[in-house]
Order: sequence, then structure tokens, then C-alpha cells
Amino acid sequence: MRRLVDLFHLDGILPTAPRSGGPSLGQRRLNASRGLPQRDYTFRGRLAKGPRGYFTGFSPAISGAAKNAKGRQIRAWHLNRRSGTDLSGLAGEINPQVRGWINYYGAFYRSELRFLAWRINEHLARWAMHKFKRFRGKYAEAMTWLQKVYQYQPGLFAHWQLVAFTTGRTAGAG
Repeated sequence: MRRLVDLFHLDGILPTAPRSGGPSLGQRRLNASRGLPQRDYTFRGRLAKGPRGYFTGFSPAISGAAKNAKGRQIRAWHLNRRSGTDLSGLAGEINPQVRGWINYYGAFYRSELRFLAWRINEHLARWAMHKFKRFRGKYAEAMTWLQKVYQYQPGLFAHWQLVAFTTGRTAGAG
């Protein structure tokens, strides 16, 4: 048994000395080179609704590192450079990946994925600014156009199920 434990120490599976905190930089690089999964979820106190009202529950949601990784992936799509593609073509290309993210990261605390929808919409507005001359340099008008597309085709993009566009006016104010 002792020989097995020594073998695990040499392989880097077990730490050599007890430490506080997470893995060291060397261990993180070793895990990344082995292809071990990084932490995709973060557990922290979040507002939850129970049978007797609201309470603080420690439920999982997408981690900050995973948010950053998804943001980098969205940026790597270079949507604004695809001005030769129409909106339905863009939807066909990105929807399978976005649906996968929603199914995986949205399993527990879906509202934490709103940043994802906002980020994709921001890139789609930039795409519209490059695609149509009337929107060049007019981000607000491009976003308004995108809202109108949402009103007529709400199922076009998978991320539109996470957020609802509003007209900017409050309901019931008068």
C-alpha cells in the first residue's frame, strides 16, 4: 500500500504535503496538459425560492473562468467579419454551440447565462453595423433593428430564449 501511495505522489495525483487553497500553478499546468476538466461551475450563495419564501441556497452556476472562456469563443467567431452571410446563416452556424452551452451551464442556474445572450447580441449588432451602410457607426440603431428581428422571429437564435428584448419603455408608467 505504501508503494502505491508513493507512486501516486510521483505521478502528481496526490499532493506531497498538505496545503491550503487550490492547486499550485505547476499542478494546474499538469492537469491542463492531461486534459482534465477545469472547474466549470461555482458554488456560492444565491437567492432561491422555496415553499416558505425566498432563502439563500448554495447552488452551482457557470464559473467566472468558464464565462471568460465562452466570451473568448464568441469573440473568436468574428461575426462582424461575416458581412457576406445573412442572419439565418449566422444563426445556423452558432446555434448548435450556443444550445450546448445553455444545456450544460444552464442546467442549474440559467439566469447566470444572461451575459452570454448580451454578448452575442452585442456582436450581432456589430455585424449589422458592418453589413448595412445605414447602421455604420450607429450602434443603438443596429440594436433596435435586432430587437425588431427578435419580435418577428423570436426563435431565430438559441440565446434569445434567455433574455427578452424590451422596447426601452416601462410598462404601466404614466
